[in-house]
Amino acid sequence: MDEKKPKNQISIELNDEVGQGLYSNLVAITHSPSEFIIDFIRIMPGMPKAQVKSRIILTPEHAKRFLLAMKDNVTKFESVHGQIKDVQGSVPPNILMNFGGPTAQA
Repeated sequence: MDEKKPKNQISIELNDEVGQGLYSNLVAITHSPSEFIIDFIRIMPGMPKAQVKSRIILTPEHAKRFLLAMKDNVTKFESVHGQIKDVQGSVPPNILMNFGGPTAQA
């Protein structure tokens, strides 16, 4: 049987490697007049360097859509699992220099 897709439907493929995902516990966002750059970073205790694991570049319009989609999904998550603890202000300002591991010495 030949099932027809709706005219505006996009077929999205997710291969095994990408489907595994990457862990990130820090995000850095920068922007220019024409794009937003989102770096997903993994920082580990006791390690002298953090690694950018993935970089996503969005147009300003797509960045706004992403923001709205994230707000919608956080709202849905919290309606099922309860409010996510707000960590604003609880992260030390030197998080990139000290993640609870040994402090670098010269």
